[in-house]
Amino acid sequence: MGYQGYRDLIVFQKAYQAALKIFEITKEFPNEERYSLIDQIRRSSRSVPANIAEGWKKRKYPKMFVNKLIDCSGEASETEVWLDFCNDLGYLSSERYQDLISLYEEIGKMLHSMINSPEKFTF
Repeated sequence: MGYQGYRDLIVFQKAYQAALKIFEITKEFPNEERYSLIDQIRRSSRSVPANIAEGWKKRKYPKMFVNKLIDCSGEASETEVWLDFCNDLGYLSSERYQDLISLYEEIGKMLHSMINSPEKFTF
């Protein structure tokens, strides 16, 4: 397997870095978004690496592991929708938007690969 822990997973590293980027970017958003869009996108983006970590600890049970990865995929998709809102509301430059969407698409592909082949990660 070759993984010491969830922090070794590239998908975790990418999801964690994406959540940090979103946190920094949302500091620049208007104050009226503080309790709506900012909270929503920060929550969903942080949920992706958190669920990867939780799933990793449950990998002894393949169905539970896959279930957590499916949760991750859902949170990543939710984050993409919030990014769409950010873009359409003019809170993100086109470049930032494309970078983040591309990153979440990559995360999604990695999660789906893990969902389709959990035996590579479970024991």
